[in-house]
Amino acid sequence: MKAALEREDFKALRIAKAGNVNLKQLSQLLGLSQTTVSRALNGYPEVNAETRERVLDAVRRTGYRPNRAAQRLATGRAGSIGLVMPTADGHDSDVHFGEFLAGLGDEAVRHDFHFVINPSHPDDEEATCKRLVASGNIDALFIAYMREKDPRVALLKSLSIPFIVHGRSIGIPTDYPYLDIDNTGAFHDATKLLVQLGHRRIALLNGPAHFAFAIRRKKGMEAALAEAGLRLDESCVQHTPMTDEHGFAGMKRFLALPERPTAILCSSTVLALGAVRALNQAGLRIGADVSLIAHDDVLPMLKPENFSVPLTTTRSSLRSAGSRIAKRLISRILNLETLPEQELWKAELIVRASTGPAPR
Repeated sequence: MKAALEREDFKALRIAKAGNVNLKQLSQLLGLSQTTVSRALNGYPEVNAETRERVLDAVRRTGYRPNRAAQRLATGRAGSIGLVMPTADGHDSDVHFGEFLAGLGDEAVRHDFHFVINPSHPDDEEATCKRLVASGNIDALFIAYMREKDPRVALLKSLSIPFIVHGRSIGIPTDYPYLDIDNTGAFHDATKLLVQLGHRRIALLNGPAHFAFAIRRKKGMEAALAEAGLRLDESCVQHTPMTDEHGFAGMKRFLALPERPTAILCSSTVLALGAVRALNQAGLRIGADVSLIAHDDVLPMLKPENFSVPLTTTRSSLRSAGSRIAKRLISRILNLETLPEQELWKAELIVRASTGPAPR
Protein backbone atom coordinates (compact mmCIF):
# COMPACT_ATOMS: atom_id res chain seq x y z
CA MET A 1 0.00 0.00 0.00
CA LYS A 2 2.77 2.44 0.98
CA ALA A 3 4.68 1.73 -2.23
CA ALA A 4 1.52 2.31 -4.28
CA LEU A 5 0.97 5.65 -2.59
CA GLU A 6 4.58 6.66 -3.22
CA ARG A 7 4.20 5.74 -6.93
CA GLU A 8 0.99 7.81 -7.09
CA ASP A 9 2.70 10.80 -5.45
CA PHE A 10 5.65 10.51 -7.90
CA LYS A 11 3.31 10.30 -10.86
CA ALA A 12 1.34 13.35 -9.64
CA LEU A 13 4.55 15.35 -9.29
CA ARG A 14 5.78 14.29 -12.75
CA ILE A 15 2.47 15.29 -14.36
CA ALA A 16 2.40 18.62 -12.54
CA LYS A 17 5.97 19.46 -13.68
CA ALA A 18 5.22 18.50 -17.28
CA GLY A 19 2.75 21.36 -17.76
CA ASN A 20 -0.92 22.10 -17.28
CA VAL A 21 -2.83 19.17 -15.83
CA ASN A 22 -6.11 18.45 -17.60
CA LEU A 23 -9.20 16.63 -16.41
CA LYS A 24 -8.31 13.42 -18.26
CA GLN A 25 -4.85 13.25 -16.64
CA LEU A 26 -6.30 13.97 -13.21
CA SER A 27 -8.91 11.22 -13.57
CA GLN A 28 -6.22 8.75 -14.74
CA LEU A 29 -4.05 9.62 -11.75
CA LEU A 30 -6.94 8.95 -9.35
CA GLY A 31 -8.31 5.89 -11.14
CA LEU A 32 -11.71 7.59 -11.39
CA SER A 33 -13.89 8.51 -14.33
CA GLN A 34 -13.78 12.08 -15.62
CA THR A 35 -17.45 12.38 -14.75
CA THR A 36 -16.80 11.40 -11.10
CA VAL A 37 -13.89 13.85 -10.81
CA SER A 38 -15.94 16.63 -12.37
CA ARG A 39 -18.89 15.95 -10.08
CA ALA A 40 -16.60 15.88 -7.02
CA LEU A 41 -15.15 19.26 -8.00
CA ASN A 42 -18.58 20.73 -8.61
CA GLY A 43 -20.07 19.60 -5.31
CA TYR A 44 -22.63 17.07 -6.51
CA PRO A 45 -24.15 15.37 -3.44
CA GLU A 46 -23.96 11.83 -4.89
CA VAL A 47 -20.14 11.93 -4.59
CA ASN A 48 -19.20 10.80 -1.10
CA ALA A 49 -17.06 12.94 1.20
CA GLU A 50 -14.05 10.59 1.07
CA THR A 51 -13.90 10.68 -2.76
CA ARG A 52 -14.38 14.45 -2.85
CA GLU A 53 -11.53 14.97 -0.38
CA ARG A 54 -9.30 12.62 -2.39
CA VAL A 55 -10.01 14.59 -5.57
CA LEU A 56 -9.41 17.95 -3.86
CA ASP A 57 -6.14 16.68 -2.40
CA ALA A 58 -4.98 15.64 -5.89
CA VAL A 59 -5.97 19.08 -7.20
CA ARG A 60 -3.79 20.73 -4.56
CA ARG A 61 -0.82 18.44 -5.30
CA THR A 62 -0.94 18.69 -9.10
CA GLY A 63 -1.95 22.33 -9.47
CA TYR A 64 -4.96 21.37 -11.62
CA ARG A 65 -7.32 24.25 -12.37
CA PRO A 66 -10.76 23.50 -13.82
CA ASN A 67 -12.09 25.54 -16.73
CA ARG A 68 -14.17 28.10 -14.86
CA ALA A 69 -16.35 28.96 -17.84
CA ALA A 70 -17.19 25.31 -18.48
CA GLN A 71 -17.75 24.75 -14.77
CA ARG A 72 -20.21 27.63 -14.61
CA LEU A 73 -22.11 26.35 -17.64
CA ALA A 74 -22.33 22.87 -16.13
CA THR A 75 -23.36 23.89 -12.61
CA GLY A 76 -24.68 27.45 -12.77
CA ARG A 77 -22.11 28.35 -10.10
CA ALA A 78 -19.16 30.73 -10.22
CA GLY A 79 -17.14 29.05 -7.47
CA SER A 80 -16.60 32.39 -5.76
CA ILE A 81 -17.50 34.19 -2.54
CA GLY A 82 -17.97 37.94 -2.67
CA LEU A 83 -17.02 40.51 -0.09
CA VAL A 84 -16.99 44.28 0.02
CA MET A 85 -13.90 46.00 1.39
CA PRO A 86 -14.58 49.53 2.69
CA THR A 87 -11.85 51.96 1.74
CA ALA A 88 -11.48 55.71 1.29
CA ASP A 89 -9.07 58.56 1.90
CA GLY A 90 -8.50 58.80 5.65
CA HIS A 91 -9.93 55.30 6.21
CA ASP A 92 -7.41 53.36 8.33
CA SER A 93 -6.28 49.96 7.09
CA ASP A 94 -7.35 47.18 9.44
CA VAL A 95 -5.07 44.33 10.50
CA HIS A 96 -8.13 42.56 11.93
CA PHE A 97 -9.73 42.33 8.47
CA GLY A 98 -6.61 40.66 7.09
CA GLU A 99 -6.70 37.98 9.77
CA PHE A 100 -10.38 37.32 9.05
CA LEU A 101 -9.59 36.95 5.33
CA ALA A 102 -6.89 34.42 6.16
CA GLY A 103 -9.54 32.30 7.87
CA LEU A 104 -11.85 32.56 4.88
CA GLY A 105 -8.96 31.45 2.68
CA ASP A 106 -8.16 28.43 4.84
CA GLU A 107 -11.57 26.95 4.08
CA ALA A 108 -12.03 28.28 0.53
CA VAL A 109 -8.82 26.67 -0.74
CA ARG A 110 -10.02 23.26 0.45
CA HIS A 111 -12.95 23.49 -1.99
CA ASP A 112 -11.18 25.42 -4.77
CA PHE A 113 -13.33 28.50 -4.18
CA HIS A 114 -12.17 32.00 -5.05
CA PHE A 115 -12.81 35.44 -3.58
CA VAL A 116 -14.21 38.41 -5.45
CA ILE A 117 -13.19 41.45 -3.40
CA ASN A 118 -14.89 44.69 -4.38
CA PRO A 119 -13.52 47.87 -2.79
CA SER A 120 -16.12 50.46 -1.89
CA HIS A 121 -16.43 53.82 -0.20
CA PRO A 122 -18.09 53.15 3.20
CA ASP A 123 -21.08 55.28 2.18
CA ASP A 124 -21.60 53.31 -1.05
CA GLU A 125 -21.56 49.73 0.25
CA GLU A 126 -25.22 48.99 -0.52
CA ALA A 127 -24.82 49.93 -4.18
CA THR A 128 -21.56 47.96 -4.33
CA CYS A 129 -23.32 44.85 -2.95
CA LYS A 130 -26.00 45.20 -5.63
CA ARG A 131 -23.43 45.48 -8.42
CA LEU A 132 -21.45 42.54 -7.08
CA VAL A 133 -24.49 40.27 -7.00
CA ALA A 134 -25.74 41.50 -10.40
CA SER A 135 -22.36 40.68 -11.98
CA GLY A 136 -23.05 36.95 -11.65
CA ASN A 137 -19.46 36.42 -10.54
CA ILE A 138 -20.28 35.22 -7.03
CA ASP A 139 -22.35 32.45 -5.46
CA ALA A 140 -22.60 33.98 -1.99
CA LEU A 141 -21.74 37.13 -0.10
CA PHE A 142 -20.67 38.05 3.39
CA ILE A 143 -20.67 41.44 5.07
CA ALA A 144 -18.95 42.68 8.22
CA TYR A 145 -18.48 45.87 10.23
CA MET A 146 -22.12 45.79 11.34
CA ARG A 147 -23.77 49.03 12.42
CA GLU A 148 -26.92 49.99 14.30
CA LYS A 149 -30.02 49.48 12.11
CA ASP A 150 -27.72 48.40 9.31
CA PRO A 151 -29.58 48.83 5.97
CA ARG A 152 -27.39 46.24 4.23
CA VAL A 153 -29.21 43.37 5.97
CA ALA A 154 -32.58 44.19 4.37
CA LEU A 155 -30.81 44.64 1.03
CA LEU A 156 -29.15 41.22 1.16
CA LYS A 157 -32.40 39.55 2.19
CA SER A 158 -33.97 40.99 -0.98
CA LEU A 159 -31.26 39.79 -3.39
CA SER A 160 -31.93 36.02 -3.32
CA ILE A 161 -28.30 35.00 -2.82
CA PRO A 162 -26.83 33.09 0.13
CA PHE A 163 -25.19 35.43 2.62
CA ILE A 164 -23.82 35.52 6.15
CA VAL A 165 -23.26 38.49 8.41
CA HIS A 166 -20.15 38.63 10.59
CA GLY A 167 -21.56 40.30 13.68
CA ARG A 168 -25.11 41.43 14.39
CA SER A 169 -26.85 44.71 13.86
CA ILE A 170 -28.73 46.52 16.64
CA GLY A 171 -32.29 47.81 16.45
CA ILE A 172 -33.57 45.46 13.73
CA PRO A 173 -34.93 41.87 13.92
CA THR A 174 -32.21 39.22 14.15
CA ASP A 175 -33.76 37.03 11.46
CA TYR A 176 -30.75 36.55 9.19
CA PRO A 177 -27.76 34.20 9.12
CA TYR A 178 -24.87 35.44 11.24
CA LEU A 179 -21.80 34.51 13.23
CA ASP A 180 -20.91 36.79 16.13
CA ILE A 181 -19.10 36.73 19.44
CA ASP A 182 -20.87 37.65 22.66
CA ASN A 183 -19.32 41.09 22.95
CA THR A 184 -21.68 42.15 25.73
CA GLY A 185 -20.87 39.09 27.81
CA ALA A 186 -17.13 39.36 27.17
CA PHE A 187 -16.85 42.93 28.43
CA HIS A 188 -19.29 42.28 31.27
CA ASP A 189 -17.06 39.46 32.51
CA ALA A 190 -13.88 41.51 32.08
CA THR A 191 -15.36 44.46 33.97
CA LYS A 192 -16.67 42.19 36.71
CA LEU A 193 -13.14 40.84 37.24
CA LEU A 194 -11.80 44.38 37.64
CA VAL A 195 -14.58 45.30 40.09
CA GLN A 196 -13.79 42.18 42.13
CA LEU A 197 -10.18 43.38 42.27
CA GLY A 198 -11.37 46.61 43.84
CA HIS A 199 -11.30 48.93 40.83
CA ARG A 200 -13.94 51.64 40.85
CA ARG A 201 -12.78 53.98 38.09
CA ILE A 202 -12.41 52.00 34.86
CA ALA A 203 -11.81 53.42 31.37
CA LEU A 204 -12.63 52.07 27.92
CA LEU A 205 -10.54 52.29 24.74
CA ASN A 206 -13.17 51.14 22.25
CA GLY A 207 -13.63 50.74 18.50
CA PRO A 208 -15.58 53.28 16.40
CA ALA A 209 -18.86 54.26 18.10
CA HIS A 210 -21.08 53.36 15.10
CA PHE A 211 -20.01 49.71 15.00
CA ALA A 212 -22.34 47.25 16.73
CA PHE A 213 -19.53 45.34 18.46
CA ALA A 214 -18.32 48.56 20.12
CA ILE A 215 -21.84 49.45 21.25
CA ARG A 216 -22.29 46.00 22.80
CA ARG A 217 -18.90 46.04 24.52
CA LYS A 218 -19.70 49.38 26.15
CA LYS A 219 -23.12 48.07 27.24
CA GLY A 220 -21.53 44.97 28.79
CA MET A 221 -19.14 47.16 30.74
CA GLU A 222 -21.92 49.49 31.90
CA ALA A 223 -24.05 46.53 33.05
CA ALA A 224 -21.25 45.07 35.19
CA LEU A 225 -20.53 48.49 36.74
CA ALA A 226 -24.23 49.03 37.48
CA GLU A 227 -24.41 45.67 39.27
CA ALA A 228 -21.73 47.02 41.63
CA GLY A 229 -23.47 50.37 42.08
CA LEU A 230 -20.99 52.15 39.79
CA ARG A 231 -21.28 54.01 36.52
CA LEU A 232 -19.07 54.60 33.50
CA ASP A 233 -17.72 58.16 33.36
CA GLU A 234 -17.94 59.33 29.73
CA SER A 235 -14.63 61.18 30.15
CA CYS A 236 -13.11 57.70 30.52
CA VAL A 237 -14.44 56.48 27.16
CA GLN A 238 -12.77 56.80 23.76
CA HIS A 239 -14.11 55.54 20.41
CA THR A 240 -11.51 55.36 17.61
CA PRO A 241 -10.17 53.09 14.90
CA MET A 242 -8.28 50.25 16.56
CA THR A 243 -4.68 51.25 15.91
CA ASP A 244 -1.55 51.54 18.04
CA GLU A 245 -1.47 55.35 17.71
CA HIS A 246 -5.08 55.75 18.84
CA GLY A 247 -4.39 53.51 21.83
CA PHE A 248 -1.37 55.60 22.75
CA ALA A 249 -3.23 58.93 22.43
CA GLY A 250 -6.27 57.65 24.34
CA MET A 251 -4.19 56.31 27.22
CA LYS A 252 -2.28 59.59 27.50
CA ARG A 253 -5.58 61.47 27.70
CA PHE A 254 -6.88 59.18 30.45
CA LEU A 255 -3.68 59.64 32.45
CA ALA A 256 -4.06 63.42 32.23
CA LEU A 257 -7.54 63.38 33.83
CA PRO A 258 -7.82 64.99 37.31
CA GLU A 259 -8.73 61.54 38.63
CA ARG A 260 -7.09 58.97 36.43
CA PRO A 261 -8.59 55.50 36.00
CA THR A 262 -6.99 52.55 37.79
CA ALA A 263 -7.98 50.05 35.10
CA ILE A 264 -8.46 50.09 31.32
CA LEU A 265 -10.44 47.89 28.95
CA CYS A 266 -9.17 47.81 25.33
CA SER A 267 -11.21 46.53 22.39
CA SER A 268 -8.11 45.13 20.71
CA THR A 269 -4.56 44.08 21.49
CA VAL A 270 -3.55 46.65 18.84
CA LEU A 271 -5.09 49.42 20.96
CA ALA A 272 -3.46 47.83 24.00
CA LEU A 273 -0.04 48.06 22.34
CA GLY A 274 -0.35 51.85 22.25
CA ALA A 275 -1.83 51.98 25.74
CA VAL A 276 1.11 50.00 27.14
CA ARG A 277 3.54 52.36 25.44
CA ALA A 278 1.87 55.35 27.11
CA LEU A 279 1.90 53.66 30.53
CA ASN A 280 5.58 52.80 30.16
CA GLN A 281 6.40 56.39 29.22
CA ALA A 282 4.55 57.57 32.32
CA GLY A 283 6.57 55.20 34.50
CA LEU A 284 3.48 53.29 35.65
CA ARG A 285 3.58 49.57 36.43
CA ILE A 286 1.03 47.48 34.54
CA GLY A 287 -0.86 45.18 36.87
CA ALA A 288 0.16 47.23 39.92
CA ASP A 289 -0.45 50.95 39.27
CA VAL A 290 -2.87 50.37 36.38
CA SER A 291 -4.62 47.15 35.34
CA LEU A 292 -5.27 46.39 31.68
CA ILE A 293 -7.54 43.94 29.85
CA ALA A 294 -7.70 43.68 26.05
CA HIS A 295 -9.82 41.76 23.59
CA ASP A 296 -7.61 39.26 21.77
CA ASP A 297 -8.55 38.40 18.17
CA VAL A 298 -5.61 35.93 18.16
CA LEU A 299 -3.44 38.00 15.84
CA PRO A 300 -0.27 35.97 15.14
CA MET A 301 2.05 38.99 15.25
CA LEU A 302 0.65 40.39 18.48
CA LYS A 303 0.29 37.70 21.10
CA PRO A 304 -0.85 38.97 24.53
CA GLU A 305 1.49 36.59 26.37
CA ASN A 306 4.46 38.24 24.62
CA PHE A 307 3.81 41.75 25.96
CA SER A 308 6.35 42.99 28.53
CA VAL A 309 3.62 42.25 31.08
CA PRO A 310 1.43 39.42 29.72
CA LEU A 311 -2.08 40.74 29.07
CA THR A 312 -5.31 39.52 30.59
CA THR A 313 -7.66 39.08 27.63
CA THR A 314 -11.07 38.12 26.38
CA ARG A 315 -10.20 35.82 23.47
CA SER A 316 -12.00 34.79 20.29
CA SER A 317 -10.16 33.96 17.07
CA LEU A 318 -10.96 36.08 14.01
CA ARG A 319 -9.29 33.52 11.79
CA SER A 320 -11.55 30.78 13.16
CA ALA A 321 -14.57 33.00 12.52
CA GLY A 322 -13.50 33.55 8.90
CA SER A 323 -12.99 29.84 8.38
CA ARG A 324 -16.38 29.03 9.87
CA ILE A 325 -18.18 31.60 7.72
CA ALA A 326 -16.54 30.21 4.57
CA LYS A 327 -17.46 26.65 5.63
CA ARG A 328 -21.10 27.64 6.14
CA LEU A 329 -21.35 29.48 2.82
CA ILE A 330 -19.64 26.75 0.79
CA SER A 331 -21.69 24.02 2.50
CA ARG A 332 -24.85 25.85 1.50
CA ILE A 333 -23.70 26.46 -2.07
CA LEU A 334 -22.62 22.82 -2.60
CA ASN A 335 -25.31 21.25 -0.39
CA LEU A 336 -22.63 19.45 1.63
CA GLU A 337 -24.19 19.55 5.10
CA THR A 338 -26.73 21.48 7.13
CA LEU A 339 -25.06 23.92 9.53
CA PRO A 340 -26.58 26.37 12.04
CA GLU A 341 -27.90 29.63 10.58
CA GLN A 342 -27.04 31.67 13.68
CA GLU A 343 -24.03 31.27 15.95
CA LEU A 344 -22.99 33.31 18.99
CA TRP A 345 -19.53 32.41 20.27
CA LYS A 346 -18.60 33.03 23.88
CA ALA A 347 -15.23 34.72 24.39
CA GLU A 348 -12.79 33.13 26.83
CA LEU A 349 -11.51 35.25 29.74
CA ILE A 350 -7.81 34.50 30.28
CA VAL A 351 -6.25 36.07 33.37
CA ARG A 352 -2.57 37.02 33.19
CA ALA A 353 -0.25 39.46 34.96
CA SER A 354 -1.70 42.74 33.59
CA THR A 355 -4.55 42.71 36.14
CA GLY A 356 -4.13 43.12 39.87
CA PRO A 357 -5.78 44.71 42.92
CA ALA A 358 -6.67 48.39 42.68
CA PRO A 359 -3.88 50.59 44.11
CA ARG A 360 -4.59 52.15 47.51
